[in-house]
Amino acid sequence: MRAETQSIVEQIRKSLSLLGQRLDVETAPHRIEEFNAMIEDPTLWDDPARAQKLMRERQTLMDKYETYQRISRELTDNVDLIELGEMEDDADIVKEAEAALKALREEAAAKELEALLDGEADGNDTYLEIHSGAGGTESCDWASILARMYVRWAEKKGYDVELEAETPGEEAGIKSATYKISGPNAYGWLKSESGVHRLVRISPYDSAARRHTSFCSVWVYPVVDDNIDIVINPSEIRIDTYRSSGAGGQHVNTTDSAVRITHIPTNIVVTSSMKSQHQNREIAMNALKSRLYQMELDRRNAAINEAHEAKGEAGWGNQIRSYVLQPYQMVKDLRTGFETSDTQGVLDGDLDGLMAATLAMDVAGKSRADAQAGD
Repeated sequence: MRAETQSIVEQIRKSLSLLGQRLDVETAPHRIEEFNAMIEDPTLWDDPARAQKLMRERQTLMDKYETYQRISRELTDNVDLIELGEMEDDADIVKEAEAALKALREEAAAKELEALLDGEADGNDTYLEIHSGAGGTESCDWASILARMYVRWAEKKGYDVELEAETPGEEAGIKSATYKISGPNAYGWLKSESGVHRLVRISPYDSAARRHTSFCSVWVYPVVDDNIDIVINPSEIRIDTYRSSGAGGQHVNTTDSAVRITHIPTNIVVTSSMKSQHQNREIAMNALKSRLYQMELDRRNAAINEAHEAKGEAGWGNQIRSYVLQPYQMVKDLRTGFETSDTQGVLDGDLDGLMAATLAMDVAGKSRADAQAGD
């Protein structure tokens, strides 16, 4: 076996080792049997919420176990094929098996990264807020571009996306928008996007075709899980209603159905403006619980808390990522140094490389902190 191929095999084995540790592969079949026994209980669906939660957990475990088994099997099969091809001097078999191993290495690395999404709320659905910052109309247009980027990314992941609230810009774009994004590890992936995003381009709103810099802030926080109890004192919130904007960009005022909830002790403000007033109250209250839960996560996790405090205002000096369209093409994450010249791909939702770099950096930092604590 060639040295390059042997290196690929070792990389796959390393990824499998981490996957096996995170999954606890030895006990996985037993845990699946336990889930099956609980699901066969005829009284389970007396509590639909609990039943659905058990079904999700069972399916997640089964998917991870089956993926681990399949990668292990394909690794063995292709290594055997290479050895057979080398024995029979069949270069075509060797070439085909080596190509399969390269593809398997990429999949194993991606699954290894997913396995690192083991934070307290990483598996939860998430809220994503976008707010325009310094830059006026330019910033509002940039906010709408970011919204499109995240929606495209979520759709590529197969996630469900629901627009919870939106405030249009005065001339173009949006001042703010809140989305609920639902799918496996939605918060775990998107949490790295919290911060200020900077755009440099030739302004389509400037008749002199000058270069402009715009800023928007993105804030991501997890949807509160069913088993997390967040108690909100009614005396500590203020609920206001106001006219919501019409659909289709027409901005036609309708009824006073939109809801704004202010949590007085923390000054957190959440809104919902897309449905009936009763539904908006429920949506906004859930969003408030999620924001309070995020604050608790921040309190317990110093690294996350520092990152949030460093986010600052949506303006110069606080950005986490720059998107430069003029005079050259470059997207660069200022935390990890990850960069790409495929700006259009990124704006079309190709964010996995940027997210993976941040996640890997966070995991490395956590590992160093754990090692230092052990010392």
